[in-house]
Amino acid sequence: MAVPHVADNATESTPLLNGSPSQPPYTSHAANHEADSSLSPFALTVEDSSALLGLTKVASIPQGPDIEPSLETIPPAPEDDVKYGNDPEAGQKREAGDYASRFLNVSPMRFWLIFGGVMMGYIIGFFDSTLMASSHPVITSHFHASNSASWLSTAFLLTSTAFLPLFGRISDTVGRKPVYLFAIAVFFLTTAWCAAAQSMMSFIAARAFCGMGAGGVFSMGMILSSDLVRLEYRGVYQSYINLCLGLGGCLGLAFGGYICDQVGWRGAFLVQLPFIFVYFIVAAWTVPADLGKKRAKTERLTFVELLKNIDLMGSFLLVLAVTTLIMGLNLGGNVFSWTHPIVISSLVSFFVFAFLFVRYERTVERGVMPISLLLQEPRASLIFGNFFGAISINTMVFNAPLYFQAVKLASPTDSGLRLLASTLAVTVSSVSTGFIITWTKRLKPTVIIGDISLLLGGIAAATMGVGTPDVVAMICVSLSSLGQGFAFPSLMVSVLATSDQEDQAVATTTLGLWRNLGSVMGVATSSWIFQNSLLYQLDERVTGPNKEEVILLVRKSVQAIAQLDPFSQHQVIGAYAAALRVTFFSAAVWAALMLLLHFRVRLPRLGNKA
Repeated sequence: MAVPHVADNATESTPLLNGSPSQPPYTSHAANHEADSSLSPFALTVEDSSALLGLTKVASIPQGPDIEPSLETIPPAPEDDVKYGNDPEAGQKREAGDYASRFLNVSPMRFWLIFGGVMMGYIIGFFDSTLMASSHPVITSHFHASNSASWLSTAFLLTSTAFLPLFGRISDTVGRKPVYLFAIAVFFLTTAWCAAAQSMMSFIAARAFCGMGAGGVFSMGMILSSDLVRLEYRGVYQSYINLCLGLGGCLGLAFGGYICDQVGWRGAFLVQLPFIFVYFIVAAWTVPADLGKKRAKTERLTFVELLKNIDLMGSFLLVLAVTTLIMGLNLGGNVFSWTHPIVISSLVSFFVFAFLFVRYERTVERGVMPISLLLQEPRASLIFGNFFGAISINTMVFNAPLYFQAVKLASPTDSGLRLLASTLAVTVSSVSTGFIITWTKRLKPTVIIGDISLLLGGIAAATMGVGTPDVVAMICVSLSSLGQGFAFPSLMVSVLATSDQEDQAVATTTLGLWRNLGSVMGVATSSWIFQNSLLYQLDERVTGPNKEEVILLVRKSVQAIAQLDPFSQHQVIGAYAAALRVTFFSAAVWAALMLLLHFRVRLPRLGNKA
């Protein structure tokens, strides 16, 4: 049965939100001694510290998929404190073996071999993600399809969102290792497919399947960490994962553009293959074959029972609804007129699928998106505000490289380096948020600080033009990333703090799902706004006998701007700058909606229920 599984996770994920701290499911003398001997008035329990360390789990830009919280549950380990009693010698032996006691069913050396592979997977995965952020203008220009750039990210995010819950639930039935190796293999093959793609459609399809593999790599990596580390130490190893996220993001931004400049964008994908292959070998060698199979039979499901417990129809309807909406937004006014049958049918299909999805989800016990949760305050405002915030930050992240490459005529290498400030901003703010909440036990200040930073970032970016100094442009873009680091971890804990224990797992999952949908919509809506604004600006600004030819050329290839004659180049750059200002201003609008929703919300102090 799945119910006990979720209940365990609710307890582990949200220990500091109960009225009074309870005994953690895993205890040790060392852990209890540290908690009891603290003299600070802000001292927290072991569970509190673990949960707050998890606050730094904010993906470096671009935002990756959230992990379903119910997938991180591990069965309680048997206590062995009674075994030692008050024997001093036994106590000394326990202290000597305290480090080994952090891990479940594996030796420290075996753990670090497994965890080293997990960290390698996160570095590679976020290198790939940030590589796409800085190189998509180069790739779309190669295929003469810059006006279809949004599909590179939306295809990846759609599949990762849809398949993310499947990996963990299937691994509960067949074990962790086969599912983990399958995800890595898919990631390897689809990365090779990206490098070999001969058309834009082929590349988009490759990114869609790559999203499935990357989603499995991220989710299974988190599950393995939870399976092998005791609860009270899990936050420590989460910090290692956070370091890998930042390292992978920085490498993708700094060296992804450089690789594109030196060996081409295909080489940027080919260079990942040897590392992914080594990653696969390490995982196959180190991960125990029986990991995840040691649960009680009452908690195990047959494959047929598993399929019944997964909301496949809901996931299918959700993907169809979002896909048809993106098709309508991407094609309307960009490829076809708004009255074109394909555009109209896409938008009509969205409303039909959305209606069917809502009706269906009302009848499902374990739906992919519980509708009742979206009607309850304050969680509804927190979740929808989180959705608008994800749209805002992804609008900034997706279009910032385009500003540097199309307006500033920077190379992919220089464009990536100018985005490093954003990665640093989100890392610093997310870590600071954990400390701020730990010391103040208040949630709303960091939520509002993050919302305001996102709003200011959008407004500041909307003022950037051709003559904006590079340093100023970097600061403007970084303000939004700073807000992301403050707001998103705080929103996760806020949803937990305002939920009853039995609702905490589903509330957190719903928050993550809406954040992922916000990421998809951020790319889609910003592309729609930008492409339609660019078309208008080019028509207004570009003159000369070759006007139509120039407009067609620069809409399909950003790199073609540098090859234009000085007069036409000045006109085109001005059009791109004006269109991007409108696009960045939309990020400020989304952030303003986020702030309005969160400003009126009342949040409890940690340790008290709303």
